[in-house]
Amino acid sequence: MIKIENKCILDLCGGSGSWSRPYKAAGYDVRLITLPEYDVRYYSPPKNVYGVLAAPPCTEFTPLKTEQLRDIDKGLEIVYACINIINKCKPQFWAVENPTGKLREYLGKPRLTFQPWQYGDPWSKRTDIWGEFNVPNPLYSTWEQVPNKLPLYTRPGRKIPGFNYLHKRSINEIPQLQFASPKTDGDFRSITPPGFANAFFEANR
Repeated sequence: MIKIENKCILDLCGGSGSWSRPYKAAGYDVRLITLPEYDVRYYSPPKNVYGVLAAPPCTEFTPLKTEQLRDIDKGLEIVYACINIINKCKPQFWAVENPTGKLREYLGKPRLTFQPWQYGDPWSKRTDIWGEFNVPNPLYSTWEQVPNKLPLYTRPGRKIPGFNYLHKRSINEIPQLQFASPKTDGDFRSITPPGFANAFFEANR
């Protein structure tokens, strides 16, 4: 049996490291491969990687961007760089994350689509996960079941705060994100929901 400290987890395009944070806390050998220190297009992975988490930027795939302003080739370059690393590593599990959008047209149907509130984080951000992994069981099936709701901005006509419409200053109102130090609104919106990260870890140790 591999010792926990010898189980290497690659967190590709991981930003704040939120997705891999539970692994790091448990003693796994977590490698945060993210800009500006690392560029996945030129990264050579170590041997014996146990798991790979990848969250390539959603900038070119988001429904909020018009077709005229998209650079799909630029976005796919990063996505395919992550997939190439996964293919080289042949890990025990792997997952590629992106908010629900045009990436479905290139990677096909995701293995999992979830909302953060299903895992206890009180906001919405519909997210797709592709890969080979154990699907974490959601904690809640309706918004009404979610405890500890926060006074976050909610668009008129909606009942659930949309994470994509919040700004980085909102982090002051979200206790579970106090570990992060986003420099831009984009950095803030790319943080993996901690509730989902913990659930994913429990399902994929």
